[in-house]
Amino acid sequence: MESLSESTVNALALLFSGNAELWEIIGISFRVSFIAITVAVPPALMTAFALTYLHFPGRRLLISINSTLLSVPAVVVGLTLYILLSRQGPLGEWKLLFTQTAMVLGQIALSFPILAAMGHAALQGVDRRAWETARTLGAGPLRAFSTVIREARFGLMAALLAAFGRIIAEVGASMMLGGNILHYTRNIPTAIALETSKGEFSQGIALGIVLLVLAFTLNALLQNFQGRGHPVS
Repeated sequence: MESLSESTVNALALLFSGNAELWEIIGISFRVSFIAITVAVPPALMTAFALTYLHFPGRRLLISINSTLLSVPAVVVGLTLYILLSRQGPLGEWKLLFTQTAMVLGQIALSFPILAAMGHAALQGVDRRAWETARTLGAGPLRAFSTVIREARFGLMAALLAAFGRIIAEVGASMMLGGNILHYTRNIPTAIALETSKGEFSQGIALGIVLLVLAFTLNALLQNFQGRGHPVS
């Protein structure tokens, strides 16, 4: 077995040599997560807006349900979708289990509560008069909506970055729904789990470095957007 220093050197060599298998895994990870976050943003944004500006029966219940979903473990989300998509499940005829589409569905389910909750918080920080003034001045609902979104853009961007960081690093749902199939559904976290379980740390460390760099970048961007969203006292 390699020492930690040897594994780290080999990991860096894998990253900078352009190892095809390693970068294919990274590509699958980013592709799946980008698709998931792109699909999740519009309905989550509309939900956050409805919870902030509309009053309807069950609104408080919906807020409570979304807050509860924030704490649901990824493996539980994966198990639920696994049951639905399995051959004996109600959606088994779609034959989506162990595909990238199933992984996208899992990541949508994980990112939606984060986007809705943080989006709701961001929109609550916007002066309600922005919406009312826009409507009073004759702006249509879509234009008034865009005005509110522009006012909350820093908080909404923070929500987007937080949700993306959450889904690209989760392993439970991806493992259950994707099956960790090489060249198809093996992404960064599932590959790390597999390689370290075999005692082969070089690829795991290389992929871990990618996640660490991503985490640092997302946190730097998050701090930047949060700083812009708060006035200097």
